[in-house]
Amino acid sequence: MSTGVQPNANIQTISFRRPTNKPVESSAKPKNRHGGLLQDQLRRAQRAPWCPSWSAALRILLLIRVAGAMYSGIQDCDEVFNFWEPLHYLYKGYGFQTWETSPEYSIRSWAYILLHYLPVQITATFLGPEKRPAFFAVRIFLGLISSLCEVTFYRAVVDRVNYRVGRYVFFLLLFNAGMWTASTAFLPSSFAMYANTLAFAYALEPPSSSGTRRTLFATLAFATGAVLGWPFAIAVAIPFVIEELLVAGADKITPENQTSWFIGRWKRMATSTGVAALLVIPVVALDTLFYGKITVVPWNIVKYNVFPDSQRGPELYGTEPAHFYLANMLLNFNVLVPFALLAFPALAITHKVDNKRLGERYQYADKSSPYTLLALRLAPVYLWLAIMTLQKHKEERFLYPIYPLICFNAAVTVYLARGWLETAFIAVTSSPYKASRSTLFSQFTLSVVAASCILSVSRIMAHWKYYHAPMSVTHALEASEVPRLLNVTGHVFLPPRVATEGRSKRHSDEDEHPRIDLSLIADWGLRLCVGKEWYRFPGHFLVPDGVRVDWIKSEFDGMLPGHFAETPRGGGLLERVKGTRVIPKDLNDLNKEAPRLYADVAQCDYLLDLDFPQHPTTSVLEPRYVADAATWERVECQPFLDAAHSPLLTRTLWMPGEIWQRRNEYGEFCLLKHKANVGQKEREHTVRRT
Repeated sequence: MSTGVQPNANIQTISFRRPTNKPVESSAKPKNRHGGLLQDQLRRAQRAPWCPSWSAALRILLLIRVAGAMYSGIQDCDEVFNFWEPLHYLYKGYGFQTWETSPEYSIRSWAYILLHYLPVQITATFLGPEKRPAFFAVRIFLGLISSLCEVTFYRAVVDRVNYRVGRYVFFLLLFNAGMWTASTAFLPSSFAMYANTLAFAYALEPPSSSGTRRTLFATLAFATGAVLGWPFAIAVAIPFVIEELLVAGADKITPENQTSWFIGRWKRMATSTGVAALLVIPVVALDTLFYGKITVVPWNIVKYNVFPDSQRGPELYGTEPAHFYLANMLLNFNVLVPFALLAFPALAITHKVDNKRLGERYQYADKSSPYTLLALRLAPVYLWLAIMTLQKHKEERFLYPIYPLICFNAAVTVYLARGWLETAFIAVTSSPYKASRSTLFSQFTLSVVAASCILSVSRIMAHWKYYHAPMSVTHALEASEVPRLLNVTGHVFLPPRVATEGRSKRHSDEDEHPRIDLSLIADWGLRLCVGKEWYRFPGHFLVPDGVRVDWIKSEFDGMLPGHFAETPRGGGLLERVKGTRVIPKDLNDLNKEAPRLYADVAQCDYLLDLDFPQHPTTSVLEPRYVADAATWERVECQPFLDAAHSPLLTRTLWMPGEIWQRRNEYGEFCLLKHKANVGQKEREHTVRRT
């Protein structure tokens, strides 16, 4: 129906259209879900299995990554001392400093650390000066970045490889124990993982001379991970570079155009590399500003690790056997490990027994074989594992850059194995129709993906149940002990705790109480000490302002972090630069002990320590402080797994039930209070009321 207005304003007409039942035709053509490298041979016309859209996948993945940010532990002390502590210094003007951030050595990038300063400042603006919210804000920020890269990669696998492979990748990334930790870790290797994941989302497109999108975006992503994160991660890009320069991809090469094609590809790669190299300028500028001299951190990292002299180098900090990374992968990727490592052989088997799985041969005349293209996409995992295994110094975080690619390799192998089952079924039954109706193949893939997810969740729970105590116990100083001090000295009033439904709870809802001003203890001179558990210290972000953290001597005789030159806490970044340029006298790159960094245990007010009462060990330098009840009082203790006296299976995985749990043995990770020292300070700072 429509209305029309006539020249005469007093006359209107109404006209009616004949109704039509014809559907409105859409000009947009649906995507061909069989256009990827891997081709389904059965059920091609049936409805495809569920694959979440980009936005739906992001929302699902983000839930898991935020949970990881809130509940995962810190696995590596380098994360604390080389990244969380410098960030804390930028925020508060004090913190621990390692030799790596000394201007004398400068192998940690302040440009990378500054990327994480924004969420800290946003939290401080809207939530106040408390440090714990800032800590989790940074981790949530990292989880968001990881989620965006992972989802982009997943959708690229769906569109460019196969929708089933994409589905497997999504669920493997979602629940994987390794990704749970790596996605929110404040480490350059995690940053390189984000960059590599995003780069591969573009690299999955077949190379073509018709556009520069793939080359430019993938090169920029790889370069960002190497320049701003970890320079060695650029090795993951080697198969991509080979493909760009030497593989036709979607181009048709004839003898007439071969030379021009070759020159064009090299020019395009050189141009993209030149654009990516511009990233070096702001990174070098920021590092030069903070170190006070011209500093190229990526080169310093390479020089120290690849060209060390006889007295220096990464091997000073430990060496591991060749099977270290295999064991690490089994912990984090469980049943996926054989699938990921057998991707190349699986591709060769598919070429023999299920050749059509990668498309009809005649479709690729004068173009690159899909087997070549897929092999180049599977190669980075093998290349990276070979490089890392050859190094004597090995650490779990060194595999982070390929964690999503391990899931991809495993997903491809699972899909190819499903194809073998389909081929064998048809060979036995001589009935493609029966094969299309069988659930055997989906049950196989479901069993692999489900087994991996269940084992990964079990591993995640093991980390939480067995090893999370250091973070929780350290936070008890801010959450309960400092409020108690302020309460007993009269600075604040806290209602008494009452038991409510089996839990200790304040007189009324805790959220109704005003937040305690922890700065009231700033002039108390409280000192928290850490001895043999120095590598489990979670960082100053979980220690309240006004509490100084110091080391006490233990059996460890290597180099421990010192303290940054303190700058005014209200100062900005330019004020911090004055401290980052100071060369500390007590730090060295020879892993030699610096006795001046130790405090006298008699001067400690609080102490973090781990004790195994069922298997106690003691020495002059490492006495059982927990057992010295005359001097020390427990503030907070939580169970910590005694891995040396627990069976391999039950210490690796967590399962509910007493039968499983009673096989393990536990110690206690404790926050201890020096009775005399704290009592003296309570008396000195008690408010005299009239």
